[in-house]
Amino acid sequence: MENAGVDGCTAMNNTIKTSRYSVFNFLPLNLFEQFQRLANAYFLILLFLQLIPQISSLAWYTTVIPLMVVLSITAVKDAIDDMKRHQNDNQVNNRCVLVVMNGRIKEDKWMNIQVGDIIKLKNNQSVTADMLLLSSSEPCGLTYIETAELDGETNLKVKQAISVTSDLEDNLGLLSAFDGKVKCESPNNKLDKFTGILNYKGKNYILDHDKLLLRGCIIRNTDWCYGLVIYTGPDTKLMQNCGKSTLKRTHMDHLLNVLVLWIFLFLGSMCFILAIGHGIWENKKGYYFQDFLPWKEYVSSSVVSAVLIFWSYFIILNTMVPISLYVSVEIIRLGNSYYINWDRKMFCAPKNTPAQARTTTLNEELGQVKYVFSDKTGTLTQNIMIFNKCSINGIFYGIIFDTNGENQPESPPEKIDFSYNKLADPKFSFYDETLVEAVKKGDRWVHLFFLSLSLCHTVMSEEKVEGKLMYQAQSPDEGALVTAARNFGFVFRSRTSETIVVVEMGETKIYQLLAILDFNNVRKRMSVIVRTPEDRVMLFCKGADTVLCRRLHPSCRSLRDVTMEHLDDFAVEGLRTLMVAYRELDNAFYQTWSKKHSEACLSLENREDKISDVYEEIEKDLMLLGATAIEDKLQDGVPETITTLNKAKIKMWVLTGDKQETAVNIAYACNIFEDEMDGMFIVEGKNDETVRQELRSARVKMKPESLLESDPVNTYLTTKPHMPFRVPEEVPNGNYGLIINGYSLAYALEGNLELELLRTACMCKGVICCRMTPLQKAQVVELVKRYKKVVTLAIGDGANDVSMIKAAHIGVGISGQEGMQAMLNSDYAFSQFHYLQRLLLVHGRWSYNRMCKFLSYFFYKNFAFTLVHFWYAFFSGFSAQTVYDTWFITFYNLVYTSLPVLGLSLFDQDVNETWSLRFPELYDPGQHNLYFNKKEFVKCLVRGIYSSFVLFFIPMRTIHNSVRSDGKEISDYQSFSLIVQTALLCVVTTQIALDTTYWTVISHIFTWGSLGFYFCILIFLYSDGLCLTFPNVFQFLGVARNTLNLPQMWLIIILSVVLCILPVIGYQFLKPLFWPVNVDKIMDRIHLCTRPPLPPPTRTKLKHTSARRSAYAFSHKQGFGALITSGKTMKDRVFKKNSFPFKK
Repeated sequence: MENAGVDGCTAMNNTIKTSRYSVFNFLPLNLFEQFQRLANAYFLILLFLQLIPQISSLAWYTTVIPLMVVLSITAVKDAIDDMKRHQNDNQVNNRCVLVVMNGRIKEDKWMNIQVGDIIKLKNNQSVTADMLLLSSSEPCGLTYIETAELDGETNLKVKQAISVTSDLEDNLGLLSAFDGKVKCESPNNKLDKFTGILNYKGKNYILDHDKLLLRGCIIRNTDWCYGLVIYTGPDTKLMQNCGKSTLKRTHMDHLLNVLVLWIFLFLGSMCFILAIGHGIWENKKGYYFQDFLPWKEYVSSSVVSAVLIFWSYFIILNTMVPISLYVSVEIIRLGNSYYINWDRKMFCAPKNTPAQARTTTLNEELGQVKYVFSDKTGTLTQNIMIFNKCSINGIFYGIIFDTNGENQPESPPEKIDFSYNKLADPKFSFYDETLVEAVKKGDRWVHLFFLSLSLCHTVMSEEKVEGKLMYQAQSPDEGALVTAARNFGFVFRSRTSETIVVVEMGETKIYQLLAILDFNNVRKRMSVIVRTPEDRVMLFCKGADTVLCRRLHPSCRSLRDVTMEHLDDFAVEGLRTLMVAYRELDNAFYQTWSKKHSEACLSLENREDKISDVYEEIEKDLMLLGATAIEDKLQDGVPETITTLNKAKIKMWVLTGDKQETAVNIAYACNIFEDEMDGMFIVEGKNDETVRQELRSARVKMKPESLLESDPVNTYLTTKPHMPFRVPEEVPNGNYGLIINGYSLAYALEGNLELELLRTACMCKGVICCRMTPLQKAQVVELVKRYKKVVTLAIGDGANDVSMIKAAHIGVGISGQEGMQAMLNSDYAFSQFHYLQRLLLVHGRWSYNRMCKFLSYFFYKNFAFTLVHFWYAFFSGFSAQTVYDTWFITFYNLVYTSLPVLGLSLFDQDVNETWSLRFPELYDPGQHNLYFNKKEFVKCLVRGIYSSFVLFFIPMRTIHNSVRSDGKEISDYQSFSLIVQTALLCVVTTQIALDTTYWTVISHIFTWGSLGFYFCILIFLYSDGLCLTFPNVFQFLGVARNTLNLPQMWLIIILSVVLCILPVIGYQFLKPLFWPVNVDKIMDRIHLCTRPPLPPPTRTKLKHTSARRSAYAFSHKQGFGALITSGKTMKDRVFKKNSFPFKK
């Protein structure tokens, strides 16, 4: 559109980009990222050194080829990952949309949409860009949308065009001529806020969030609508919440960078020592033997020679950090990622969705998670409400009994057949026949109860096909209640601004709607006042029991007590409850009240307070009808999963935009909170000082000494080093829970209070943060990351979870009906929350254990291999001569020892998956990084030094002055080299055999096959034909043939293996005896079991305090009440299009 304009936008078109690379920047950007690894930079420097002939003791290609292989493999893997992102981007950018252009509608691609365009959307289409709603097919420009992709909520929301544009309807001429100008705020990530001004025909119109359709929403129950594009592409609120893609590095990567620096310093120290030794040797001996060992022309003194030898040893000893380490790490991570993708037990058959490892760099981090941050709606729950039980006039309905009168809550019979009711919802399920019988018998109280449910709501009905009703509810709770009334014979069929049509037991009745006293968070109830066909004025009310009990008529006391007992029973099962009551009003009293109500609504001052007072006046002396119990259906296995994660000492925090009562109810249902907790803290302060006092009072109860100056943590914090610093773990005196709302959290996240919040929250077993913005979710995750040395995981399903998914060390997206934004921005994705325990306790723990074993063994074998050169230097005049044949140096890491360690790292299991889930406590070592850390690295170094010492001195002393059977000496350099390298391979092969706990056919082939392959290659490389053909390249002529048949050699191998391995076996035997940890005790229990373990329990009893009830959530914000009574929802043409004759 050329005439329409928008000020405040920045994007040129609607193209989105979630990929990191392009064709032009891939090579430089990828190489830059790869050389951030110190080891890669180290080998690049080494390559330049090897190009200097004066110091090069090894050929340059021995470094170039491995470095190129490493960089290429990593680059290919990154390119494949990014190509998938490009494919997703192209799929979205190339979707089709209808654009109004010059009085016609033409089809165009999403990516070509620009700010100021007017586009047409049809029912069930996704919104292309953030746009101002101009008009729609519904009355008064109303449009119904589903925001699942934004916030995970599947209940419908309503948007309304301003009246001046809704009159444009679908007139293409008027729409093309639209020349309005919009001034709006700059692009931001606030999903629920928008401010702007529309200037049209010389007048200004205020624009707010209710006039804006956001990208990612889906049009529902609206034939068509037109909108003016306000924000496009990266400026849309959906993309603003996605944030920038960042490269995540694991704790292990950071540790390896530190260890490479340590090794570099250690290497430099050794080279310095050897250079000094060379200088001394040249000064005392070499100088006088120049006739036999002449100095090079560029060597003028022993000092110059020592400097050159320093760099020569730097090249020789470079294998302390082998380049193949990073190739192996990438292969291991890739293999363990495929295990996740291939896991059939994480495949959701109903949705045909497998688990996806969308990154291959974070697998071992899955075995170290300490904090899980979860969204609620769509992640823990299905956002499906089910009418489960009810209490009517003191009678409990919903319990199932067998023929003997025994309760059968776990094995209900067939569900009730509602086929007699032609307007019933076929998807509705109920199992208690007694309630149907009571309805059919005409029980007055039961009829009045369901009549109340069919009238007291703000649901809107749609009937495009006769008898096929569709309800549009702003809250799934209300939808469940109206559907229940519908199935039991009280069918809400349609409404206008003044009437409600209900089909009661097959008879159509029209009730005059006099007033709707709508729900809000303070009232926690709603009421309707209707005039019945019998000309009686009735008020029907439903709400939280804590609110309604105070408004009941005194005659209801005994019924109230019985109903409260039933409510306690509902609460024990974690059901969401509300009371239902009514009052018959005197006509004169109502007329008087109606005048007061009209005056309050027209008041210019304190309107809300006056309306509330008028509501209070009529909502009293209510007659109790009963109570309902709705199940907020959890995803399968959520309570069991959280119980298992708690046993693994993984702390669960729920970060949700939902209201407090709902979030707490779900927390109890999910076993995040339990009856047995020692205390529950609620932080709801309205200023920073109140929030501080609430947090400190909670900390006093959990750990009284934590406020004393003598407390170790306080002492540490008062003398804290410069940022970043870590807050130590604090142990409370019991189990506690914390609840904090978004308003209080805004104060708690400020600089002077964030440590108070962190210390209090981290001592709690479970934390619920409600009414949060997407930004606050990310801030909470960042807070824990910043001050705690732990691994964090965030899991969610909507666009409002993307910021926390990206902020956490590991982001998990739930894929399914709630949208794809979370999944597209996640590191791992699956369709059910309960797969999380398998991801962490099985795949994560195995990946961590395997990576730790790999690194320990890899460093050990290379220290043992490289440090032999150090000992040899003392016997070779510090001349930088290598102990081994050049071909052995080349093949050691790439061929001889690569497959065994890969077999260990891809197939090893300390226990199988069933034991891993049965004993979640096995997860503990990863959280504290016990299996590979700086201490374990030092152990590897000490073992490597010891093994290199044995591998050098045992062969040297054994063959010293030894002769063959024919009298010839065997202590020559080439024989010695062959013996040392063969003994080395036998030692490291025996070591990896000891480290392997789960043997497969592949493991045997890789381990023993590699050793056999070495001997085959040995005979080939040292064969007469090869050595005679290429004498300059293959110089060990006949060495293998002459050495392998020596008894001394096999004695050396046996002695070396025994001396190197015996201390390791002794340590592994004594460690669990003298320094046992919990894991050792659990492993003993597992090894003592002679039969396979039973599978993990499939059901955990839900425990809740009877004093706590859900305070029923009608919706996340005020309902449709004002909209209904305004008459904007209906027009005459709507009735003509959708009306059907009622059947009597």
